[in-house]
Amino acid sequence: MSLSSILSAADIDSAIKDCQAPDSFCPKKFFQLCGLTKKTGPDVKKVFGILDNDGSGFIEEDELKFFLQRFSPGARVLTDNETKAFLCAADDDSDGRIGVDEFQAMVSK
Repeated sequence: MSLSSILSAADIDSAIKDCQAPDSFCPKKFFQLCGLTKKTGPDVKKVFGILDNDGSGFIEEDELKFFLQRFSPGARVLTDNETKAFLCAADDDSDGRIGVDEFQAMVSK
């Protein structure tokens, strides 16, 4: 399954273009622009499953760094500051990784 089977390719492109400059990535804005905030719980869980590259049930910091590339292979990697800020914003239980419930909560905020 690909992200474009859940989200519109045009919306993904728009979201990627909005954060092309280093240190311009904002998860909340990205989720809105790509249309994820309008998706159902099951669809958000499917997206999480795609983003959980190693299938561990969590999105760890090393997976977050390549977050944008999961949406568009030619996209840039997140900076260390963006990666850490993203993790801090979503990691409600402070275990250093994002679980599916934390991801869903962040998307719906």
